[in-house]
Amino acid sequence: MNWEFAAWLMLGGSTVLLFLGMPVALTFITVNIVGAWLYMGGEVGLAQLARSSVSSVAAFSLTPIPLFVLMGEVLFHTGLALKVIEGIERLIRRVPGRLAVVAVVAGTVFSAISGSTIATTAMLGSLMLPIMLARGYHPTLATGPLMAIGAVDMLIPPSALTVLLGSLSGISISKLLIGGVVPGAILSVAFVLWIVLRVKSNPRLAPPDPDEGAGPSGWARWRPFFAYVLPTLSIFGVVVGALAAGWATPTECAALGAFATLVLAACYRALTAQALLKALQGTAAISGMILFIILGATTFAQILSFSGASNGLVQLITGQGLSTAAVVAGMLGLLIFLGIFVDQVSMMMITLPIFMPIVQALAVDPVWFGVMFLICMQLGLLLPPHGLLLMTMRGVAPPQVTMAHIFRAVVPYVAMSLLLLAAVFHWPAIATWLPALIG
Repeated sequence: MNWEFAAWLMLGGSTVLLFLGMPVALTFITVNIVGAWLYMGGEVGLAQLARSSVSSVAAFSLTPIPLFVLMGEVLFHTGLALKVIEGIERLIRRVPGRLAVVAVVAGTVFSAISGSTIATTAMLGSLMLPIMLARGYHPTLATGPLMAIGAVDMLIPPSALTVLLGSLSGISISKLLIGGVVPGAILSVAFVLWIVLRVKSNPRLAPPDPDEGAGPSGWARWRPFFAYVLPTLSIFGVVVGALAAGWATPTECAALGAFATLVLAACYRALTAQALLKALQGTAAISGMILFIILGATTFAQILSFSGASNGLVQLITGQGLSTAAVVAGMLGLLIFLGIFVDQVSMMMITLPIFMPIVQALAVDPVWFGVMFLICMQLGLLLPPHGLLLMTMRGVAPPQVTMAHIFRAVVPYVAMSLLLLAAVFHWPAIATWLPALIG
């Protein structure tokens, strides 16, 4: 069989099954069984498939994933997240669209201590959306920041999807984690500026709080910040500081972060047996799903390589005489297109077996490409009609918030993310400067 047939069978078959609604892990396991039988020698190929599957999930580099997820689960189930929101809300006053700005700032803080994008959006949506709507905020202004800042969670470490991307692509996980800090911070600042300018131009979108200036002052105003926000942010300092200084590997940093989160919750006497059990159950469910996906993705790439499809596609693309910039732009365009239809893990599994050999053949900086890949996945979370955070928001929003409101709300934030992607494409230093500085 020629490599073209193998490419159509493996890539086309997996895409069709995903569009038919089959779970991601089962999709790739099914395609892998067919591919191993055809291209790796029948029963011998299936035996090799089983051995490769076990070794793919036994990799030590995957250990940070459950630890990063655990950090976020502990914060949500112990109630410390609510204290952080209260501390941020007391500090931000007399700002147009104040509650929307609070949501962005609080979401950025959670992005620095949580590895779960969906959990951040669901929590902020269930807590802050009813308050904003009750105070007269327009549904588009109320829902947009909550979804947009949830997507930024993917860029700012710790991020389970960033670890997954680094593991599947072979890009340095530590450099990829650090490389997302500057783009994530840029997006957060851009979101705040957009909210302020939008409300100034149309104050009816967010009426001012009648009791905004009547809150506590002096130490009472700052106490929640020093009591809850600053200690919680210290977890980010532990993880990124140890990683940046080279004192610990990504796995060790994740363990430090998880330990620091548990100690912090215990110090506040919030780490009850029930909260810990819920956090562990959530971590086990999410981590188990991710590991099954990794199992399918790794063996999928191996079969593509064994059948000759990977080399054939790489030679076909690199032999067209296109510039490196044009090839990279084409890959980014394909990722944005896929983001409309499939989830982020599926995007990685479909494209990385083909994209990474091309990146290596063209001598493209892998960290630069990896950060742009993350931005494209972040866009996929927000793109109608199937963006995961759009569905999450619909699930927690009250009935008066329609899907039309949610779709309109996300448009300016998608535009800002596209501008960031273009900026990183033209000025790679936005993504590579911090990893290079830290070494």
